Amino acid sequence: MLGQIEIKHMNTIIHSRNNKEIIEIIDDGLILNNAQKFLDIAANCSSRNVIIHKENIIPEFFDLKTKIAGEILQKASNYKIRLGIVGEFKNIKSKSLRDFIYESNKTKEILFKENIGDIIDIFGKERGNS
Repeated sequence: MLGQIEIKHMNTIIHSRNNKEIIEIIDDGLILNNAQKFLDIAANCSSRNVIIHKENIIPEFFDLKTKIAGEILQKASNYKIRLGIVGEFKNIKSKSLRDFIYESNKTKEILFKENIGDIIDIFGKERGNS
């Protein structure tokens, strides 16, 4: 961990792995509720590797019928931003959401993990060498 900075009233921790900067956003409230908010966050980050905690994301993100997750993850893909979402994902009842998380994790560009260290390790590797 290198230090802490503030991005537009969001506290962040900058992690470094293999000379790659990974920004973890820390907040007590809701910070991600739509694709535009994701773009605002990404525009204010000095890194292409961003970690957001599950509790800081609108719950509707995890209901795939709302298409919020797809819109946000499409923006991440379009702008080549690796997004890590850290939280508990073991007890998900929705098969489609479990499948979505499984497929996303395979890309190593969008990660759903319980442990921040796992995301940092993966994002710290060169793209294509994961």
